[in-house]
Amino acid sequence: MNQSEPKAHLSPAPEYEKPDAEKFHRVLQQYGFSFAPEQEQKLFRYCHLLWQWNQRLNLTRHTSYEKFVGRDVYDSMVFARFLEQGESALDVGTGGGVPGVVLAIVRPDLKLALVDTVRKKVRAVQDMCRQLGLELPVWHDRAQKLFERGEAFQTLLVRAVARLDVLLEWFNPYWGAFQRMLVLKGPRWLQERKKARERHLILHLRLRRLHTYQIPDTGAESVLLELRPKPGVL
Repeated sequence: MNQSEPKAHLSPAPEYEKPDAEKFHRVLQQYGFSFAPEQEQKLFRYCHLLWQWNQRLNLTRHTSYEKFVGRDVYDSMVFARFLEQGESALDVGTGGGVPGVVLAIVRPDLKLALVDTVRKKVRAVQDMCRQLGLELPVWHDRAQKLFERGEAFQTLLVRAVARLDVLLEWFNPYWGAFQRMLVLKGPRWLQERKKARERHLILHLRLRRLHTYQIPDTGAESVLLELRPKPGVL
């Protein structure tokens, strides 16, 4: 390096909680969750596998049990409330596996698949699923490509992927390969809905706010939206 060049600022490495199954159990209880022992054990293991991979890839900023449970598990369980028994669903842009991996652990009745465009993230999630004994398809591709080759699902699960108008621009041509979208959004969702309406992307869709809640640690509002074609449109 040229000595006249400033040194790059290195961010401190995140600190991860040491494995403590009893503390993990207490945090689950704190947020009102009660799972079968095997499910809780898998969630605990998934949490630490996620952190291990996070030291090599940028998969999550949630490096404490409180953050993992209060954000990743909490958000996943919001999705779970609105999924029917045996429903087929695709986790779009799964990243580090949320909500898909969490749902696979706590709702084994679901027919789940995961997809992401980043190959390294897909490999990480595939490895975590293998170590957890979860037989899930985890695809490296764009979701649209799955639909074009004939894959079909009842529901798309979307969390922290793109603005609402961008999502609809991507997926509006593929209604028929899925029946509805469940989209988790933050407090700016009304502005995003306005933008989508201005672009005439919701014209033939029914949008419902299924659930509103506050993120436990920050108090910020999250909403779960459902989008599906209006009756008789498709």
